[in-house]
Amino acid sequence: MSIAGTRVVRVEDQKLITTGGTYLDDLREPELTGAVHAMFVRSPIAHATITAIDTAQARAADGVVAVYTAADLDLEPGAAGPVPQPWLADGVVRYVGEPVALVLTERRYQLADAAELVDVDYEPRDVVSGLDAALTDDTVLHPEIGSNTVQTHGGDFADDTFDGCEVVVTRTLDNQRVAPAPLEVRGAACAWGDDGRLTVWLSTQNAQLARAAIAQGLGTDPERVRVITPGVGGGFGAKIGADPEAVVLGWAASAAGRPVRWTEDRSENMTAMTHGRAQRNTVTIGGRRDGTVEAVRLEVVQDAGAYPRTLFLPMLTELMAAGVYRFPRVETASRAVVTNTTPIAAYRGAGRPEATAAIERVLDIFAAEIGADPAEVRRTNFIPPEEFPYTTPTGATYDTGEYAEALNRVLEAGGYADLRAEQRRRREAGDPVALGLGLASYVEITGADRGGESGRVDIHPDGSVTAYTGSSPHGQGLDTTLAMLLCDQLGVPMDRITIRHGDTDEVPAGVGTMGSRSLQAGGSAVRRAADEVIEKARKIAAEHLEAAPDDLELDPSAGLWQVRGAPTAATVTWAEVAARAAPGELSADVWFGDGGSTYPFGAHLAVVEVDTETGKAALRRIVAVDDAGPVINPVTFAGQRHGGLGQGAAQALLEVMDYDADGNPTTATLADYSFVTATELPDFDLVEMATPTPENPLGVKGIGEAATIGSTPAVHNAVVDAVAHLGVTHIDMPTTPLRVWQELARVREAD
Repeated sequence: MSIAGTRVVRVEDQKLITTGGTYLDDLREPELTGAVHAMFVRSPIAHATITAIDTAQARAADGVVAVYTAADLDLEPGAAGPVPQPWLADGVVRYVGEPVALVLTERRYQLADAAELVDVDYEPRDVVSGLDAALTDDTVLHPEIGSNTVQTHGGDFADDTFDGCEVVVTRTLDNQRVAPAPLEVRGAACAWGDDGRLTVWLSTQNAQLARAAIAQGLGTDPERVRVITPGVGGGFGAKIGADPEAVVLGWAASAAGRPVRWTEDRSENMTAMTHGRAQRNTVTIGGRRDGTVEAVRLEVVQDAGAYPRTLFLPMLTELMAAGVYRFPRVETASRAVVTNTTPIAAYRGAGRPEATAAIERVLDIFAAEIGADPAEVRRTNFIPPEEFPYTTPTGATYDTGEYAEALNRVLEAGGYADLRAEQRRRREAGDPVALGLGLASYVEITGADRGGESGRVDIHPDGSVTAYTGSSPHGQGLDTTLAMLLCDQLGVPMDRITIRHGDTDEVPAGVGTMGSRSLQAGGSAVRRAADEVIEKARKIAAEHLEAAPDDLELDPSAGLWQVRGAPTAATVTWAEVAARAAPGELSADVWFGDGGSTYPFGAHLAVVEVDTETGKAALRRIVAVDDAGPVINPVTFAGQRHGGLGQGAAQALLEVMDYDADGNPTTATLADYSFVTATELPDFDLVEMATPTPENPLGVKGIGEAATIGSTPAVHNAVVDAVAHLGVTHIDMPTTPLRVWQELARVREAD
């Protein structure tokens, strides 16, 4: 019997619930003996000229080892984006939280006092506080490029796109800026060895990408840099690679001649770690009154923050603009602009949630305009399953999809007809607690980078197994899933399988964890490596049993080699095979690079109650299908869905990273920034569905971001639906009590 598809308790959890994980602050490595502690002095002003920096008092303070500013650094400028961020601010600061200086002290408790003594004189400049200000170019943040617009794409619109449409609706939507807020903030520890190599312990999703970025920043060969990831307490896309701080810390460890340790505090994390989303989307949709959509136009304005780092985000939004629908015409355009805010980068879903939020919200508006049920409008426009693989007008080629079936399962499991009847009863009775139903059907792309992944499998003389992966687990349960795959394939018990990752000396090549790619790329690489080991072992086992290699088979249920068709004959264990093998013979190191992108999909139904007297929206149910192909471990699969549903609902209801007109963040602490807790979430109804993909040998798609993508527009639609009978047509996210109450008040005043 195969272990794949069965519920297996995560192997990672035993350590977490007993001795605890080992994170950056827990490291007691010998190489870090005598380490100094680091703190960045960060700008308190959004846009200003630095007229002077006086570090004399700080340098003279107790315990201070060194204070460095941009004038001390001898590093070449960074290479990321059209306007790379200085390693330390050099002459100008462009967002609150931009690093201006670095302080090193003997003891950690001395850092704050020493940093306070760094005297920086700022001459304020005009602030580009948001998208409207950025688009005017009245104040240009980077004069060397002459405009705040740093990227444009598309926009070749036809004049007759919506000609002949019976109904045309347009809506501008704000997909608000959010903070990743991982449980573990950013941190790094750096030490130069006697061999001239730098070791960096880093909380990152990609050890290999981090090594490349650090080596490039320091102007050295990647072979001189080793990156090790201890436990990583969450990333959500914001810990891809290495931030500029890691490069500065590596340089500082060399300049000071001491190892350096750095861990930011929570407020620093909220203002200085990259943020997510921050898009304005204008969607125009045209079609017939029978619900058929004939044309869609999506115009994206991406806030890139002060220094654009990941300009692929609006491109992904454009790519996925067609959603799950067979729209004949889809036009897209995007602009990315810089503002005096924290830079934007990938955040759970990275461009795809923005596309889904836009099309799913406006599809509800279209349904309301023609007086149709939102579920029926979706059914009318789904891509039928017989048309896969399907290439959309924006150029995405979807592998497999059963979109109507996903929606049908959700509606049946949720009792959609009964919920609509209950909604009508409440409205007729004038109940102040309104019921709202929100739907979202989604498709997303996983493994979009198509970068491949490394995998290595070693069989040891005692028959145990070690597998090495370029993927980087940080909470997803990948160790368990890969061990299950190898157990299923090799017949070796899971407790004799070790998964290694996150050390560039052990795994020199890898792409890491992002874009929900770990299982489809990393899992496929490990599987291919195991296949090669099996073929090597076959020859050795054949010699042991004095049989032809082609006559031998591995019984994975028992982990035994035997002659095919003779199960009662002599057998050979993995340990016996390994004992006969030459050192390193039962090892395979592969690169899986031939798998294409996959397109997970699903449907969500959200049920909310809104108190129309206070504006408070309460999420009562989410019913979800999240189809990512065959499930290896239902425990880890459900965990990813739960996390995604909660995170997506939080954006719809609560989360926003706000700035005032002067560029000051107003939600920079957990007292101000509201993210979801267990008290705001119901139990989730997880409906099962699995459609395999032909793009990899496992048939799997990514699940890490999928539930986030569907839940946000479902909950958003539900809140608006709850008060639609009172005249409300739209409320921008987050649908906080204040925003809902204000919209209800506006409608009442208009009447």
